[in-house]
Amino acid sequence: MSPHTVSSPKNRPKYYDLNLLNLPTPGLVSIFHRITGVAMFLFLIPLALFILQTTLSSEAGFASWKGYFAHPLVKLIVVGFVWSFMHHLFAGVRYLLLDLHIGIAKVPAQNSARVVLVAGLVATAVFAARIW
Repeated sequence: MSPHTVSSPKNRPKYYDLNLLNLPTPGLVSIFHRITGVAMFLFLIPLALFILQTTLSSEAGFASWKGYFAHPLVKLIVVGFVWSFMHHLFAGVRYLLLDLHIGIAKVPAQNSARVVLVAGLVATAVFAARIW
């Protein structure tokens, strides 16, 4: 064997399957937690602070944003941001519990990941029902 050849396993895949549907539930929760964290840092927090600033500065600013939030497309975007926040919140609590070594076995970890996904969707559905 020459010094430049590397032995590899025989059943090595020839491609990486990056399809999210093949991930286990804890993997999906982890990826969504990272994506929602970036989305909140880059978009949600600055936008929320800007809206807060303009609505508190004058009545006209409040009235203009109230008019924007009356549109169904804006409500849909807000519901997306609320899901992002809720998922990130519930997944963060799950990761804090995992750091305390609570539910780190395979079955409890899978169950807590399912709870995070369902709780995020339920909380978002409750909010969506309130604004529509």
